[in-house]
Amino acid sequence: MEPQAGRIFKGRAAIAAESWNVTVIGSGSWGCAFGRLLWQRGHRVQVLTLTAEEAVELNRTHRNPHFLPGVELPSQLEFVAIGDADLGEAGLVAYAIPTQAVRAVARWVAPRRRPDSLQLSLAKGLELGTLQRPSEIIAQETGAPAAALSGPNHAEEVARDMPSATVIASHDEESACVLQGLITCETFRVYTNPDVVGVEFCGAAKNPVAMAVGMSDGLGYGDNTRASLITRSVAELARLGAELGAHVATFTGLAGIGDVIATCTSRHSRNRLAGELLAAGESPTEVEAKVGQVVEGIPTTYALHDLGRKLRVDMPVSENVYEVLEHGRRPADCVRSLMGREPTREYRER
Repeated sequence: MEPQAGRIFKGRAAIAAESWNVTVIGSGSWGCAFGRLLWQRGHRVQVLTLTAEEAVELNRTHRNPHFLPGVELPSQLEFVAIGDADLGEAGLVAYAIPTQAVRAVARWVAPRRRPDSLQLSLAKGLELGTLQRPSEIIAQETGAPAAALSGPNHAEEVARDMPSATVIASHDEESACVLQGLITCETFRVYTNPDVVGVEFCGAAKNPVAMAVGMSDGLGYGDNTRASLITRSVAELARLGAELGAHVATFTGLAGIGDVIATCTSRHSRNRLAGELLAAGESPTEVEAKVGQVVEGIPTTYALHDLGRKLRVDMPVSENVYEVLEHGRRPADCVRSLMGREPTREYRER
């Protein structure tokens, strides 16, 4: 076993010294932050924008005040409108876009990518209707596998070089190790995990949890309520994840409880803010308008509702968030509903 471990380590060191051509699709907060991170890591990076006007402005100012206020982007970071982009030289294509847009973008990528290029999903959500994870959608549309990156990685902090850790999940260990070597740097530590289902499911499901915590905070409740909500939410997500084939250990790792803590407690969290706005009486449409960015927790709540019903898994916290979004239930009534449930054991032996 020792020679093999040594060979893998040397392989990673060699990978770490390489410079790749990378295309990051999406010029929002995470796309710009991830592109900046890869540029600092020594790669040649193009970030694809939705419009030509956006590309011109970003190339001119090297700032993205709406998504990353106060962050200066490197002048060598190239912004290109998606309609003008060439993926022929990209060894890595990263998808930094909302989950509901992944299918259309992956379909666009399919005939343009190099056959040997790696694909990496940064999206956190589940597709409405199909209930598929982003890496599944990318593989289906491009005919090639995609790894998934997930963890407590607020773009606002990554873009300011604050130390962060993350997980790359892939069914192919070699690809995961290559990506690990390409991305890991002094401020961004990457772990690998073969549990793609668990890592992607955690990345999606933590957003409705953050909305529930935001509603609790908006109602004026304190630390006890927040901790109770987080803990019981992770328990119900682990139950559902296990039915999907996820490994329970993933829920206690960076992609699980790590991301849940960050998303539920951070001032950067759009989903937590969305919950606060819902507690203040705003409608889901008004919430998204005020947040000013995609709130992944809203469609994911609907997806979790469908999954829970389909697999017959009890999801009390997620279901109450669904009731607020779909039926206008008052958050204060959700609290009474959760607290009034029949007392039971904390866990059941399997």
